[in-house]
Amino acid sequence: MAKNRTKFVCSNCGAETVRWMGRCPQCGSWNTLEETVEEVLPKQLRTTHEVVSGKRPQKLSEVNLENHERMQLSMPEVDRPLGGGVVPGSVILWGGEPGIGKSTLILQVCHAMAKAGRSVLYASGEESEAQIKMRAERLGAADDDLFVYSGGNLDVIVSEAEKEKPSMLVIDSIQTMYLSANESPMGSPAQIRDCTAVLVRLAKSENIAVMIIGHVTKEGNLAGPRILEHMVDVVFYLEGDRSYQFRVLRTVKNRFGSTAESGLFVMEGQGLKGIEDPSKYLLRDRTSQTPGQAVVACMEGLRPVLVEIQALTVHSVLAIPRRIAAGYDYNRMIILLAVLERRGRIPFSTEDVYLNVAGGFRVKETAADLAVALSLISVRGDAPIPQNLMALGEIGLTGEIMPVSRVTLRLKEALKMKFTHFILSERNKKEVLAYYEAHHLDEIREHTVFVRNLKDLMEAVK
Repeated sequence: MAKNRTKFVCSNCGAETVRWMGRCPQCGSWNTLEETVEEVLPKQLRTTHEVVSGKRPQKLSEVNLENHERMQLSMPEVDRPLGGGVVPGSVILWGGEPGIGKSTLILQVCHAMAKAGRSVLYASGEESEAQIKMRAERLGAADDDLFVYSGGNLDVIVSEAEKEKPSMLVIDSIQTMYLSANESPMGSPAQIRDCTAVLVRLAKSENIAVMIIGHVTKEGNLAGPRILEHMVDVVFYLEGDRSYQFRVLRTVKNRFGSTAESGLFVMEGQGLKGIEDPSKYLLRDRTSQTPGQAVVACMEGLRPVLVEIQALTVHSVLAIPRRIAAGYDYNRMIILLAVLERRGRIPFSTEDVYLNVAGGFRVKETAADLAVALSLISVRGDAPIPQNLMALGEIGLTGEIMPVSRVTLRLKEALKMKFTHFILSERNKKEVLAYYEAHHLDEIREHTVFVRNLKDLMEAVK
């Protein structure tokens, strides 16, 4: 006879305790322990699926890979982060803020699979079949090989998947799914964990690629136990600001490829469109020379992307001047302002400072420090920066200009976008000169200035 056991599970880290506590003993989060009831089977029934099926270990050299060729989607901005396409039998978890475009992008992936002659089962616990069709028609993704199911009963969905044998199963979303045998409420950590376990078992046994859409918390993390990300093969986050069109598909985990790759999209009326040349897109219509504009090459995974930094300063009427940054780290801006005032003798203490990254792109690396400093110096001195000039370098608290990684990749992208003048760190000089010599860029070499500190930078921009 099966018995029920009550336990408390942390919704943040998945830790379990036998009694309720205000604070999780594992991760230290407050008020995250939730009561769950699970069925405890007798000892004689506690057998694993592998033991029942009689499965035995195999030699690695004898494992057959004939049916495990990657399924390419003809969507470069999705295929690249996946490592070259969807691996059959893999489980892919998609996360992102509400309204960012997760369901839209997944439906476009389903359309790409259907166009390649592969069947897809789209199961949604949030929308009806009619609503899914309306969205599919708007995106031009209404295909005969795309089957839709509205409902949250995972037992029924798995049964239908085993009958239809689709190439891919989509779950939208895992928080709306439930198993009849689990008495926990829908969306609870126990339900999410058990539903994911069932989907992983289905993917591996039937060789079906499973894509799971997950909700996120207000902190931006995937809702549910942390074990959810450990169970799946690939974890994607779709990031961006809903106020802008720009979206970035970041890879957090990938068992079949690199986590350094990312996909870049722009939201349009027909859905998310991949950006083949993001630098050209972000710098389009850049014709005017206004003080406070500077360009930097940032690395988005393994891809260099040229973005424009915009700065503005006005005299402050407040006791504490405003400091506002959009698309750039606020604390980093405060540090740069302090270094410029202390080491560069440029006063900002009585100025309101506004910093913006054009196009909705978010700059997260310190290689943009030199471009940010240039834009601030430019607007403070009311002197525009030449349009064909780009700066790369990290600024330390001592005013020293430190080197950046992958400088040759950034230079290559800048040269493609017709940039001919550069300000770089002295500590990147050897690598840069070797690149110029190998590609016969003598004229570019003459227009490249290497700086050691802020003093050299101030002399270079005079």
